[in-house]
Amino acid sequence: MTMLDANQDLRAQTVTLFRRKRLVTFAVPSVILVYLVYVFFAFDVPGLWSGASAQNARALVADTYSYKVHVTRDNRSGDVSVAIEGEKKGRYPEGEAPAWVSLGETTEIDLDDGHRVTYGPEQIVYDHPDFGVMRFVVSRSQGVIAEYPVSVDALPDWINASKNRVAITTEAGRLTVTRNRTEVFRYFTGWELFFFTLDSQYHGMGFGELAGRAVSGEAGAILHDFWNNAMWLHKDVAWAIFETILMAFLGTMGAALVALPMAFMAASNFTPVGYVRFGFRRLFDFVRGVDALIWTIILTRAFGLGPLTGALAILITDSGSFGKMFSEALENVDEKQIEGVRSTGAKPLQRYRFGVLPQITPVLLSQVLYYLESNTRSATVIGAITGGGIGLLLTQAMTTQKDWEEVTYYIVLVVLMVIFMDWVSGHLRRRLIKSDDSGH
Repeated sequence: MTMLDANQDLRAQTVTLFRRKRLVTFAVPSVILVYLVYVFFAFDVPGLWSGASAQNARALVADTYSYKVHVTRDNRSGDVSVAIEGEKKGRYPEGEAPAWVSLGETTEIDLDDGHRVTYGPEQIVYDHPDFGVMRFVVSRSQGVIAEYPVSVDALPDWINASKNRVAITTEAGRLTVTRNRTEVFRYFTGWELFFFTLDSQYHGMGFGELAGRAVSGEAGAILHDFWNNAMWLHKDVAWAIFETILMAFLGTMGAALVALPMAFMAASNFTPVGYVRFGFRRLFDFVRGVDALIWTIILTRAFGLGPLTGALAILITDSGSFGKMFSEALENVDEKQIEGVRSTGAKPLQRYRFGVLPQITPVLLSQVLYYLESNTRSATVIGAITGGGIGLLLTQAMTTQKDWEEVTYYIVLVVLMVIFMDWVSGHLRRRLIKSDDSGH
């Protein structure tokens, strides 16, 4: 009878256990689903989706791999200028323009595929091959007076018109007419003026011609014009990359140097006094518990802008992380090696130097190198706040809302920088692991 009761109890426990497991199996996904539904409405995802603009998204993507040529007319003076990306540094000399722009008292702009814009003395004309001829007259008192084809009852989506502004966006280009100026944008694939600006004698030359000139003794002049490119700022970008790497290196290595002696104070086998260990461990928790970005803002207020402020923010944050990891590594050292060094009559500092550090050095260096690679990415964001490194240039390019091809350029450089640092740190870590395994 006792055996039967035991079997019944075991069966009941098994049934209860399986019922609990089934409940957990269904309850956990249900809770996650309910949470996702809550997030969906709490963050107003439907509102964000309804406010999204496919046209703006296409324009943004196009800006990343292409450039715009601006043909601008001052409606007050009638002067017409042509500039790449609308920048003064990319402006064509007075009286010069691309082949598709004919300057004169009446400026003709051929946008291909039958699209043609005319800047006349009295009016602006857009000849659309499928829609017809549109005319615009700018009046200081009445704004932009528009005349569309007679057969048009409602304007298509690609025309955005108001009293003071008309914007026409087609596959061929864009026309914007306001009280003060009229502007045509035309897109071309590529990063124009990436190598040489318009005022360089090497602008427009092919690779073969440049190579020939370089061989004939103009290599220095070619490199000078490229390095001092006023639009793409290659010299400034190279220095910004160096600043970013230096910021990550100083912060990481400085944190390692600060954390190593403090880690001995937090390790139980080196500091027997409990409240001392407790104090140092809580200090590590505090400095690593505050994100590097928060330290960056605090230190910027205290010390001002600059890459050194960013390096100091990385140093403070990582000193807490390194202190925790280093102290854990110290608590796992082999006491026999320390005893062997002590038996030779070595003093405490010598025991640490020859009995402890050789054991933990591969682990410590591996962790430091990993953080160095990670901090290279962090230094980009920190540089945007402290005003140093490639992060500053990236932020400035984003702020203008027009230089998205430069944003792409900087992002590519950041990715290449991270890949390079990852390769270097990975290579060094593998060397350390092999050296440790071989007993050297």
